[in-house]
Amino acid sequence: MSDVHSEPMDPREQAAAFAERFVALEAEVGKVLVGQKTVIRGVLICLMTGGNCLLEGVPGIGKTLMVRTLSEALSLEFRRIQFTPDLMPADVVGTMVIAEEDGARGFRFEPGPIFSNVVLADEINRATPKTQSALLEAMQEHSVTVAGITNPLPEPFVVLATQNPIEMEGTYPLPEAQLDRFMLKLNVEPPQREDLNEIIHRTTRIQEPHVDAVMAGPEILQWRRLVRGVVLADHVADYATRLVLATQPASTASAEKVKKYVRYGSSPRGAQALILAAKVGALLDGRVNVAFRDIQAAALPALRHRVLLSFEAEADGVTPDELVREVIRAEPSRDLLNVDD
Repeated sequence: MSDVHSEPMDPREQAAAFAERFVALEAEVGKVLVGQKTVIRGVLICLMTGGNCLLEGVPGIGKTLMVRTLSEALSLEFRRIQFTPDLMPADVVGTMVIAEEDGARGFRFEPGPIFSNVVLADEINRATPKTQSALLEAMQEHSVTVAGITNPLPEPFVVLATQNPIEMEGTYPLPEAQLDRFMLKLNVEPPQREDLNEIIHRTTRIQEPHVDAVMAGPEILQWRRLVRGVVLADHVADYATRLVLATQPASTASAEKVKKYVRYGSSPRGAQALILAAKVGALLDGRVNVAFRDIQAAALPALRHRVLLSFEAEADGVTPDELVREVIRAEPSRDLLNVDD
């Protein structure tokens, strides 16, 4: 594992160093996880920006394995919370317990598994909305309040949650307020033939792939500062703003399909997610400024879970991804033609 750079570097050198370390972490996770390169990159984008990530897919396609493998590639504390219908909020954040100290009895706070650097909320939508909401403060403020006392969480902190499609039996849709606190939502697709053959080859041998820890907390915090320092021109930021506004059916800028099929569009958090993911994309491309194509590449994972469909959309089989793509197509392209990004 490389040391955190102590001497000032040229911005382009910093971008190259970031991309090198990012790719090294990708490769380490790829030792175990077959395929899913887009999903792995999305998870790492959340890690490098301090955002939370939601992974959705049917059981058995590697969602939990991906997060566990990432935790092995990081020198960070990792906790897994298995969400079930009987899980209570105190099982997540912790609770006050009776303790005796110096002969006097009183209460002390017993931290829950949320007090970790990387928290896997496994099958998060199998718990009740009350328990799901126990994560809200932790995901947004990186703290937990119990009995009126606010306890900060360790840094870096990130929640990586997995969920099964909500049509499956025994699942509860996540509250909209919680969905909005996930920076990106990544759809994990079943493996294709070649990938499935490789999965069988890797997982049925005596010796399984070994993952080394390649990055620690101080380095991650350093890269997070670098990401936020990437240059964002006003006209590029305005393009992200227009995309977000175009997802809102009440906006004059929204397309007819959006007005017809969307109940609620993206909040300002969607714009923040677009920008931060785009900044990582710029660094990975060796640039220190955000381009329009970086915004477009981040649009689907940043906005798909922030576009809430109407009943008519569900009846017509319209998906959030279709509507986000429609927003990108419908957004006037004159800026893309006339402004050098």
